Amino acid sequence: MRVLFLAVMIAIQLAGTVCADVISSQAAREDADGITQWYDGAALPIEGRAFCDTESYYDRLPARAKEIVPSSVWGLSHHSAGLALRFVTDAGSFKVRWAVRSANLAMPHMPATGVSGVDVYQRTPQGWRFVSNGRPSGITNEVQISNSPGSESLVYLPLYNGTAMIEVGVPKDKRLSTPPARPGGNVKPIVFYGTSITQGGCASRPGMAFTAIAGRLVDAPVVNLGFSGNGKMELALCNLIAEIDASVYVLDCLWNMNDTLIQERAEPFIRALQQKRPQTPILLAEDCNAFERAPTAKAHLLRGIYDKLKAEDPGLWANLHYLEAREMLAHDSEGTVDGCHPNDLGMMRLGQVFGAALQRLLTK
Repeated sequence: MRVLFLAVMIAIQLAGTVCADVISSQAAREDADGITQWYDGAALPIEGRAFCDTESYYDRLPARAKEIVPSSVWGLSHHSAGLALRFVTDAGSFKVRWAVRSANLAMPHMPATGVSGVDVYQRTPQGWRFVSNGRPSGITNEVQISNSPGSESLVYLPLYNGTAMIEVGVPKDKRLSTPPARPGGNVKPIVFYGTSITQGGCASRPGMAFTAIAGRLVDAPVVNLGFSGNGKMELALCNLIAEIDASVYVLDCLWNMNDTLIQERAEPFIRALQQKRPQTPILLAEDCNAFERAPTAKAHLLRGIYDKLKAEDPGLWANLHYLEAREMLAHDSEGTVDGCHPNDLGMMRLGQVFGAALQRLLTK
């Protein structure tokens, strides 16, 4: 059954929610050149935006989270990691214009294209394929993208910068339409909660974050709640995450937690999430490692909690699952930029491992 998208911003409630079939030209404004019509991103179908009551439209947490989450998490929630526009156009090309919130476009170990750029994929008979990206040179940027008319496009927003605005421009005699529903009925998002690696460090492009790769492999929307250095399983985050009607919750926090934090927080967090969403699968992930040290001591602690819960009541915990890190970065030590954060090779390997695990859960 085809699910239709609503074209009005206030109707976009959760990632994966869909709107009206043809996006009204009333939502567009004509450029000074008299040729291009620009559509504000807030009028287009968007994935990865899990809360509608945000301080800024492209934030990842609701405005009310400011009073209940650590200040560092609140600051990082302004980054637009995982958000993506999805649409169809009959134009042979379209433009993307976007503005970021910070002039710090890059980091020492992560390029500006990943930190502050946009990334465009299109659906082909062989699956999602990279088309082009937008390379930021300042606060406001613009790029023209070649397009196969009628193809479905996915435009990923910056990973480590906030998005102040984004627009899609098409020739005024062309139109934007909402895409068909995801194949297989994968409308509910996969929710990832974790660390800087989850957020996307250090992918060269937003579409190369392992969360995005896994989402394309299983063809499902993704909510990225990775917070650099701050995936620490506070119960306030659990309560917010549980508000999202997800297909799977992925908890990938070990890189940011020491033994004490794991022992104090992991089990209460998992129990609270299961109580709030008993029918939704939870996938616990070990910490990836480039030097064949998996499982780590922290992973042993997490595995102990998993085994304890499964033994306690197999029926109650039937939706609790576990992902080992042994194959996440392969065995050649080439998967990171610094021994921790994956490069694109590492991200691809992670995405494939997570994608395979998620496909098994979604198929169930």
